Amino acid sequence: MKAFQVKAPHDYQVADVEPPKVAAGDALVRVAFAGICGSDMHIIHGDNAFVRFPRITGHEFAGVVEAVGEGVLGLAVGDRVCVDPVISCGECYPCRIGRPNVCSSLEVIGVHRDGGFEEFVAVPAANVHHLPEHIGLDAAALVEPYTIAANVLDRMQPHPGDRLMILGAGVIGLTILQMALAKGIEEVIVTDVINERLAAAKQLGATQVLNSREQDVEKEVLALTQGEGVPLIADAACVPALLPQMLRLASPAGRIGLLGFSVQPSDLVQLEVIKKELTLVGSRLNNRKFPEVLELMASGQLDPLALVSHRVPLSDMPSAIDMLDHRPEEARKVLIQISAEG
Repeated sequence: MKAFQVKAPHDYQVADVEPPKVAAGDALVRVAFAGICGSDMHIIHGDNAFVRFPRITGHEFAGVVEAVGEGVLGLAVGDRVCVDPVISCGECYPCRIGRPNVCSSLEVIGVHRDGGFEEFVAVPAANVHHLPEHIGLDAAALVEPYTIAANVLDRMQPHPGDRLMILGAGVIGLTILQMALAKGIEEVIVTDVINERLAAAKQLGATQVLNSREQDVEKEVLALTQGEGVPLIADAACVPALLPQMLRLASPAGRIGLLGFSVQPSDLVQLEVIKKELTLVGSRLNNRKFPEVLELMASGQLDPLALVSHRVPLSDMPSAIDMLDHRPEEARKVLIQISAEG
């Protein structure tokens, strides 16, 4: 079968590989669509310490059940599904307190084990979610990015009337925007350095957009909030150097959600944190958010296809990678169509 395989950093191709075997407790999924994520690009660049090569990447995907392993209940051949990539042990401390997304033995499909950029993928049946009837397989491939948004918002614990600021209007920033509006957050400020991205954010419901290269973001935000600052700040830009600005812009008792995996240090002025009693939270992957996102998609409160800028077949995936590497401003979400099921 065909698969997009990363053999080593910057060494990748669509290759012929052996189909996966279906173990007890697993389901075999014929992948219809898979989305390229920034973390896939980090793997290709060799910037992910968790990956062992060669690796078939892809953790955002949906398809149709092709076979089920021994002991699997509730799934049948032909079921339309999407897959939560988070695999946890169920026994360690994070798992015992309901935080399996930071399991001590965490595995992520597409990172620690082969993922969705292949014609067939074997996954734990417990990670498979049925699709509501009218959600297409293309939209379902984007459930996972929305779970990232749902997770960081839950980590920040919004209160009624809270204003949210999102740094970065890439795909994750736009999913946070849509999820925030779906959760009832009425005022959302979005910043970026690319006007086309800001236009997309405005179209999707942002109440204020600011180009941080052309405008004084601190001055604008403090004027907008009458000097109080913003209760909720989500860092979807993932630039460590922006942390001091986030601390200054946060309101007293504000919460800042961090999503980046950078190993670069950030300057943290402890006075800013203590005098306002700020809360800084990390957010990794998703903590069982697939049912919530599927429900919001089914109700029409999320518009995943609005994020899609390109659809390409698996055979053209290397050219899509090249575009994302050298012309990222041209793309939002790139969907890879893998089977005719899509």
